[in-house]
This record gives sequence, C-alpha cells and structure tokens, in this order.
Amino acid sequence: MKVFARYILFCVIIFNFNTSKSNDALKAAINNKYRNDKNITRDVYRNPYETLSFFGLEKNMKVLEIVPGRGWYTEILSSYMKETNNFYVATYKEPQYAIDIITKIQNEFYEYFDKNQKKFGKIKTIFIDKNLKLESDIEYFDLVLTFRNTHNFLDQKKSENILKSIYNSLKKGGVLGVVQHRANESAKKDFEKGYVKEEYLIKHIEKIGFQLVDKSEINANPKDLKNYTKGVWSLPPRYANGDKNKSFFKSIGESDRMTLKFKKK
Repeated sequence: MKVFARYILFCVIIFNFNTSKSNDALKAAINNKYRNDKNITRDVYRNPYETLSFFGLEKNMKVLEIVPGRGWYTEILSSYMKETNNFYVATYKEPQYAIDIITKIQNEFYEYFDKNQKKFGKIKTIFIDKNLKLESDIEYFDLVLTFRNTHNFLDQKKSENILKSIYNSLKKGGVLGVVQHRANESAKKDFEKGYVKEEYLIKHIEKIGFQLVDKSEINANPKDLKNYTKGVWSLPPRYANGDKNKSFFKSIGESDRMTLKFKKK
C-alpha cells in the first residue's frame, strides 16, 4: 500500500509540474511582445488565458481554429503551438456571403501571418467549401475552436454542415470549444443580429452528436443590453453606429458571451 501511495503521489507531482509548465507557456504566448497592441487591449473582454485553459489547450494536441477573422486568437494560438506543426486554421475557399469583406479580411490575415511567421510560427490551412464543409474532415484533431462564428453559420442556414464536418474532423473524445454572443432566453428569435440563445445553440450542437460537458461565465457581460438597432456590432470593437452614442457603447464593453465545451462521444 505504501508503494502504491508513493506512486500516486509521484503521478500527482508530475501532473502538476507538467500543468504548471503548460500554463507558463500559455501565459508567455498571451504576453508575446509581437501581438498587436489593439488586440492586447481587448484581453480584458476576451479572457484568453481563462478561456483556452477552460477548453483544455495543450501543446501536444492537434488544434484547429475555425474562421479566425483577422487573427485575434491566432496570434496567441500560433505562438503557443509554435514549432509543434500541430496548428491549423479553417478559412473559406470561396466565401458565399459578404464576399468582398470576407475576402479582404482573409487576405489581410494571410499577409500578416506570412509576414510574421518567424514571430508567431507556421500556420497550416484547411479550406471550407461553398457548402460550409471542411475539405478534410477525417478524425484528426484533438481540439477545434470557434470564436464568435456560430451566428454567421446560422444566418447562412448551413450551420449543420460545418458542425457535422467539425464532428467528423475530431478524434473520439475530442473537444469543440465555442464562444458566442449570447441572446436573452426571452428573445423572440433563436438568433438575430449576431446574438444566439444559449439553450438553442446547445441543443443545435448536441443534435449533431456532440455532448455538452461544461460551460463557463468567463466571458459574460451583464452590462450588454442586447437591444441595439445594429445588433452586437454596435458594441466595441466595431462601433457600427460610428460616433453616435459611442461613449455609451464603450462603457458597456464587448458583448455578453457564452463559453461552451463539447465533446465528441
């Protein structure tokens, strides 16, 4: 029994040591001096350390970020995963909506990260086809992350396609991490103007075969009134209303967000 107890203690010590090392590496990636200054100022709203820790990010995982936008999270993820050869992003091969703006954003994304590859590391790409399916979706990834994207997939009426594709791309037991602007449960519609009801989204994703294993209020914002004419884009960083009531929207901060952790059964 004493030998067994010592073995258990040894395992706990090793686990804590490795976890500490991992946490230090994630903090270093977040504090990376090469990150865009504007991105850093938004850490207070996006809580990257707490969020990525909640999703269970580790260096030995194969990680996919879905539609990274201009790369707010990519700066952190690529820095953390640097030299592992395990980090991918999924971008549109041929955008089917808001074509001009999405094409512009994706071009800027690749130009920035190609130019700064030595600073952030190499990023590999998987394309999303016109039907919102990953072009390669055979069980490969340990962790798939999507930040503030599900409202766009729902608006395109093809969300089931991308979710099924993500499901297929994950290994058994793999994790899907979701951060999404959260609507009030009393809202008339399940999703509108960038906001999605949490209960609706959970059921929608679980219908694909995922299991919700945890959720967090890490990215909650009770100041968000969610009743703006121009929706979630009224808030920072977009400020869709321009200078009109800008100080009011600034005082609210970024949107109220759900943070959901699903597992492939």
